[in-house]
Amino acid sequence: MNKTKDKQKDGQRLIAENRKARFEYFIEDRYEAGMVLQGWEVKSMRAGKAQLTESYAFLKNGEAFLYGAHVAPLQTVSTHVVAVPTRTRKLLLNRAELQHLIGAVEREGYTLVPLELYWKDGRVKLRIGLAKGKKQHDKRATEKDRDWQRDKARLLRH
Repeated sequence: MNKTKDKQKDGQRLIAENRKARFEYFIEDRYEAGMVLQGWEVKSMRAGKAQLTESYAFLKNGEAFLYGAHVAPLQTVSTHVVAVPTRTRKLLLNRAELQHLIGAVEREGYTLVPLELYWKDGRVKLRIGLAKGKKQHDKRATEKDRDWQRDKARLLRH
C-alpha cells in the first residue's frame, strides 16, 4: 500500500504532499482551494497517482491556477479522452482570498506554493501556502536543526 494514500488527518485522506516546499520556503499563510478536474483525473487521484513535486500555483487575470502537477492517467479509464498529465488546472478560491493573494504576490514578493493534495467530503482539495523563498543559509540552518532533532531522539532512546 502507498503510505501517502493511507495517511489521514481530521477526516481528510492525503493524496500527495510537496515535502520539498517546507525546505525551500518559509510558509506564512495557508489556504484551502478546490480544483476544476476532469473525470479521469479524479479516478486517478483515487488510485493515488498524483505528484506535486514540480508544481507551482500562479495568479492570472484575477484567477488562480495550478501548473505542473502530474496526474498519471489510468489505462482503463482515460481511453476516450486525450489525457494530458501536467495540464494547467484552475483553483477555486473565494473572492476575498483571491484579492488577498493577489496583493501579497504582486506587492510583497510572496509566491504561491502547493503543499498537499487531499480528499475532503468526497472532493479533491489543494492546500496552497503563501510563501517567501529561503536563502541558502536558511536551508542549512533547517537541515542542521533537523539533524539535531534526529540525534536527540536517538540519544534519548539509548
